[in-house]
Amino acid sequence: MEIPALQGLEIERGLMTKALTPNGAGVLAASGHEVFVETGAGRQAHFDDDAYAEAGAELVPEPGDLYDKSNLIVKVGPPMGGEVDLLQREQTLISALHLGDTSPQFLQRLMELRVTGIGFEFIRESDGSFPIVRMMHEIMGSMSVQIAARYLESDGGGKGVMLGGISGVPPATVVILGADVVGEWAARTALGFGAQVVVLDTDLGALRSLEHYLNRSITTAVASEQYLRRAMRSSDVVIGAMMGNEERAPMLVTEEMVASMRPGSVVVDAVIDQGGCIETSRPTTHSEPVYRRHGVVHYCVPNMPSNVARTATRALTNVLVPYLVKIGEAATIDEALWSHTGLRSGTYVYRRHLTKKSLATMFGMPHRDIELLIASGI
Repeated sequence: MEIPALQGLEIERGLMTKALTPNGAGVLAASGHEVFVETGAGRQAHFDDDAYAEAGAELVPEPGDLYDKSNLIVKVGPPMGGEVDLLQREQTLISALHLGDTSPQFLQRLMELRVTGIGFEFIRESDGSFPIVRMMHEIMGSMSVQIAARYLESDGGGKGVMLGGISGVPPATVVILGADVVGEWAARTALGFGAQVVVLDTDLGALRSLEHYLNRSITTAVASEQYLRRAMRSSDVVIGAMMGNEERAPMLVTEEMVASMRPGSVVVDAVIDQGGCIETSRPTTHSEPVYRRHGVVHYCVPNMPSNVARTATRALTNVLVPYLVKIGEAATIDEALWSHTGLRSGTYVYRRHLTKKSLATMFGMPHRDIELLIASGI
């Protein structure tokens, strides 16, 4: 992004984005940035190319041209497959990392190119909040129940049960594993359908908080093996919503527990991006979203918000654009990281170093503290 006169900032190439609405691109263009958007990038969200062009973005037909022109890459997910080879030296990459799919080879490639990698999952403000994660998790929680309701129907392969029931017919039982943001919004949505909702978590404080928020209209239990087994046997729907703190999701439910569920029940593992919290879960695709295991329908599609692309893109734009503006106002990416807690905490690769202890532990790799690296100029 070329900024002729913005606090002395001189950047030779532009901003590539596949994660913003035309209005978001317009905010950046109005700030003096050169913004590049791949032709058709907004099609799934029903944002046409003309809207991006009218906002001041330049449309580029090929991904390779975008990477060649840009020094800041903004994507919903990390580069995959051959796209990794398009990355340029010393670019900045801002995207979700998807811990469940991350490999040491990918991280090593970023380090070889001296890329600065900033992950949505890690951006944490000084008050302890994860703004991008929270926004995406609200969508995931609500969607997980909508999806479960569809696959619980007979033509979805389920047992032919309505979540809310009707007069004289009891509602379905929805068991939610995890009382954090995904679990909270799954519970809210399931209650809206009229389902009976049970939430399990290993954190008693989180369960108390959720009961308070929802006026004790849910049933809660500590996720001990005893309660898990009982809940799985009685459930019609199980929502996997148990998150790890910047780590892989904890595996709560065993295959034996899934086998005890009634045929036609539905599992939606909403945290499959982080590896999933149910032993029988494996990543699926939007084209083939479900499979059966022990007679139970499993939906395990990573990046669930992409299925509501317009809502998700608008929500992501609201949170992400202020961070991009902060980067643009800084003289260098180093200054941006040093000045802003959220961006600094979100950095997982900086030049030739891994900077997240959780990733280092996961892959047996060394790591360095980001603040020491920036201060020392290494």
